[in-house]
Amino acid sequence: MKKFICIMAMFLGLGLFLNAQNAAEADPDIEYAAALLKAGTKAPDFKIATPDGKQLKLSSFKGKIVVLDFWASWCPDCRKELPAIEAAYEKYSKKGVVFIGVSFDDSKEKWTKAISDFGLKYPQVSELKKWKETEISPVYSIKWIPTLYVIDRKGKVALGTVVTEKMLSKLEELTK
Repeated sequence: MKKFICIMAMFLGLGLFLNAQNAAEADPDIEYAAALLKAGTKAPDFKIATPDGKQLKLSSFKGKIVVLDFWASWCPDCRKELPAIEAAYEKYSKKGVVFIGVSFDDSKEKWTKAISDFGLKYPQVSELKKWKETEISPVYSIKWIPTLYVIDRKGKVALGTVVTEKMLSKLEELTK
């Protein structure tokens, strides 16, 4: 009987382990977004240059829902997601949502070419420094790109994620 119980316990343990593995694979946020700012945290303000050299300040959008899209032209996953982000912008900007692209490009030419190539219409900013050398990366705990933040009308983080579908779901919830 003890042998049977031990064998059953092993199978149960193996099943729990495999379920945990599948959950991590099914939800990239478990691995890549664990360190992001938590919901309810005041979104840190920033002032970063647009391609034309003007300064864009997050706090100037107080009272609006804001999506921060952290990306770079050299990032394959970012390039794959940019059309979905642009489509979200087209849909939700009509509902008053502001989108801001925060690029980790260190080349203005590559950055502006990607903006043009992808037809990005929402405001873009960049410090034009390598990702790990930027001031904004540690402030927003960016460990993976693309990363998305949804900031609510009160200036607090509503969501930090690496999953576009989660951002879309949160926007649906906030714009009802």
